[in-house]
Amino acid sequence: MPDLIPPAELAGHQQRSNALLAGLDAVLFGQQDLTRLVLTGMLAGGHVLLEGLPGLGKTELVKALARLAGLDHKRIQFTPDLLPADITGTLILQETAGGRNLVFRAGPLFAQVVLADEINRASPKTQSALLQAMQERCVTVFDTTHELPRPFFVLATQNPIEQDGTYPLPEAQLDRFTIKATVTGISADALTRILMERPDGRPAPPAAVCDQDGIASLLAGVARVVLPEAVAGYIARLVNATRPELAGSPGTVKTAVRWGASPRAAIALAGCARARALLSGRPAVGFADVQALAVPVIAHRLVLTYEAGLAGTSAAQIVEGLVREIPEV
Repeated sequence: MPDLIPPAELAGHQQRSNALLAGLDAVLFGQQDLTRLVLTGMLAGGHVLLEGLPGLGKTELVKALARLAGLDHKRIQFTPDLLPADITGTLILQETAGGRNLVFRAGPLFAQVVLADEINRASPKTQSALLQAMQERCVTVFDTTHELPRPFFVLATQNPIEQDGTYPLPEAQLDRFTIKATVTGISADALTRILMERPDGRPAPPAAVCDQDGIASLLAGVARVVLPEAVAGYIARLVNATRPELAGSPGTVKTAVRWGASPRAAIALAGCARARALLSGRPAVGFADVQALAVPVIAHRLVLTYEAGLAGTSAAQIVEGLVREIPEV
């Protein structure tokens, strides 16, 4: 087993992450569980998909996170007429000293934090422009591959797919999101506070409490959190239990799931569990970390059967059942 993070170093990581959480909670009232989940996905080095109705603060949350982290950020408003080149960039003809040459002009994807706002309002062709960027941290335009800035995070928002004028994200796109978080309404007390403190509904832009080096230190700290072999085995069994083609998968999975989670889901769950442990000030992952994150990490990757949809069965319910059913050891 690798060495544990020294207590003093662990305390420093926790102090920095707590400052980020406090800043997020000051922007988005009454959503502590959501802000912690979003930061967990970010510190795991992944991407986060926020789903909810308009007006719940999804965009403000992403903008606040970028400002608090001190990272370069850009916003892409996804619309039906948006083209892939509008995101990745393209070659333009430019006059130079040596004559006219094609020069690459980078698109808004070249930022450390990218807000893909209402991602499901763009066509599938445009949505797919993010696939290489989210997985490989680079984009290929014509025959040249361009590296994206580091760190690189995509935080996307979407309205529920039942709304008019939206295109459901394909499975390959969903699988690249480390976490999918559902944004719900807030309590009456939180809403009252908004009415009293923010007549126009807009929070004041937060000041940075971190910078690029600080985020890099947090990411490195997450990578050093110990994943015990027993917990790794539990993650593997939990993810494999979602695959109906395996002989040992539960009966509920065989009847309700068409396609289960991929190894990418297991890697994402381990990374998020490490990030959750770091946020809690612990140098090693526990079973509780995995169980708390199983639904937001795994559920959106499952493809259910038609019969499951008719019965009203959700992917979250299936994952919750697996958490109760699969033994820890």
